[in-house]
Amino acid sequence: MDKNIQTELEAAAFRLLVSHLQQHTEVQNIDLMILADFCRNCLAKWYTAAAVERGVEMDYEQAREAIYGMPYQEWKDKFQSEATAEQLAAYERKQKSKL
Repeated sequence: MDKNIQTELEAAAFRLLVSHLQQHTEVQNIDLMILADFCRNCLAKWYTAAAVERGVEMDYEQAREAIYGMPYQEWKDKFQSEATAEQLAAYERKQKSKL
């Protein structure tokens, strides 16, 4: 496959992933971390790192806004719920299993 086409396909898939996460605000970051070992904040960190690698000025908050579709604090206030004891325990088990 041509590298440019591959890059275009990867970019399209990334945009769909971000759009999907923006539409499914009921999916909490803690659930993503438990099930997939990444969350929206991870995507924002990867996005920031990719920008920096390419000489594009971007900070973490700008990247989070791109991923969340709004300022992070606004998303958090509207959609983030407190993690349950079960979620926190599952997250801890996940972290321990990585060791």
